[in-house]
Amino acid sequence: MALPDGGLSGEEVPFPEIIELNVGGQVYITRYSTLTSVPDSLLWEMFSQKSAKGLARDTKGRFFVDRDGFLFRYILDYMRDQQLVLPDHFPERGRLQREAEFFNLPELVKLLAPKISKQNSLGDEGCQSDPEDSSPGIDAARNLGTLGAAAAACASLVPGAMDSKCSGFITIGYRGSYTLGRDSHTDAKFRRVARIMVCGKTSLAKEVFGETLNESRDPDRPPERYTSRYYLKFTFLEQAFDKLADAGFHMVACNSTGTCAFAHEQTDDKIWTSYTEYVFYRE
Repeated sequence: MALPDGGLSGEEVPFPEIIELNVGGQVYITRYSTLTSVPDSLLWEMFSQKSAKGLARDTKGRFFVDRDGFLFRYILDYMRDQQLVLPDHFPERGRLQREAEFFNLPELVKLLAPKISKQNSLGDEGCQSDPEDSSPGIDAARNLGTLGAAAAACASLVPGAMDSKCSGFITIGYRGSYTLGRDSHTDAKFRRVARIMVCGKTSLAKEVFGETLNESRDPDRPPERYTSRYYLKFTFLEQAFDKLADAGFHMVACNSTGTCAFAHEQTDDKIWTSYTEYVFYRE
């Protein structure tokens, strides 16, 4: 077993130099020295133990951390050189700040905190953070007015900020099947939907579907990019429609194709399969 950087000579080291992590279903491979680069952080405490027996592992033996797997890439990137680099107009700054608090990275929390100017107005970075992260001023009413004005300014100047609703398209599609035959009226075979797929801008899809969006097939897609590899964790079309309507989307187009085949040679029952897409748009 290779010794990690800074390991004690003459003693058995419980961790290898290269460590595999499973964070919320996303797999990361990094060096032991990276995970222990920030003293007193949660990862430093986990991997500075004399034994690895107390750490949770997944079914493949990788160390498991039950946190946001997509945002952990920025946590790990910060631990490499203690610098914060985010994409332009990053929409999940508030969530990333909460992840930094969980991993006990106080300097990263400070870098992610909304900046307040001398005129008590929020800059662009503050506008992208969650409202609950804003620092209260002396007068609550005056603060609310200031925050409202700042949010309106950000909405017009910074596309993709969290407080503004960006325009764009989202397409959802599914493959369905059902059976029709002579006895369909007595033994009904209802619509079966195996999976509802989501195509569109990453930030829009996450805004609309939140935790019900499965990102495992395209985990590292930046918020400003597009994807056609997401799908939903539920299989009810109407539930997807409700979420899109609540977010201000309206259906503008749809299309469907279908084929059929006989279920068995001895029966007249036909199995129909179809692929359908619905296109939604928000101004």
